[in-house]
Amino acid sequence: MHAAGPRLEDLPGCFPVFPLAGALLLPRGRLPLNIFEPRYLAMTEDALAAGRMLGMVQPDPCRAACRNGPGLYRVGCLGRISAFSETDDGRYLITLTGVIRFAIAEETAMRRGYRRVRAAMADFAADLAGPPENAACDRAKLLGKLRAYFGRRRIEANWEAIEAMPDHVLVTTLCMVCPFDVPEKQALLEAPGEAERAAALCTLLAIETHCDDAARPGRVS
Repeated sequence: MHAAGPRLEDLPGCFPVFPLAGALLLPRGRLPLNIFEPRYLAMTEDALAAGRMLGMVQPDPCRAACRNGPGLYRVGCLGRISAFSETDDGRYLITLTGVIRFAIAEETAMRRGYRRVRAAMADFAADLAGPPENAACDRAKLLGKLRAYFGRRRIEANWEAIEAMPDHVLVTTLCMVCPFDVPEKQALLEAPGEAERAAALCTLLAIETHCDDAARPGRVS
């Protein structure tokens, strides 16, 4: 590994995946997970024993189910287990740190009840380059839309912490934590780069704010 992270050739071509709707992992993002189902406890144990890598992918409501479970979106994100603890009742609390996006080439045989895929990552090699040096977004515009969005949804926020975040951290964090719908989360994941993702985030915040505002009783057009 070099300073920016692992090399493409060092990453596994086949790995377990955790299909979870609404759970978005992005490169360099950190996703906490509470693992309690037996098959995913097994998945976590196997990942810890083999490089700590596993992929996050969302079920695709437009794809037919297969014998392994619901149809999946073709693009997900490979993560590394960067924190791990076990609770008294047998659950695993883990944190996944996003490494690189992947495209599913095929599903392979299930192992201990969890799903595995063979994936291609060359098209997403730029994810390994580290955070951009230049601003990826119009920060003032993004924060303005975020304040309107949080206000409409009555979400309390630590604005001092938000304003202290570097641009790339702010965009990644907001994409992951905002309660967007599954297709919207997927669109953020599949954005070509940081700037495009930031622009898509601004658009989604504006749309969601407008929709919430339009739905408020007593609104006059």
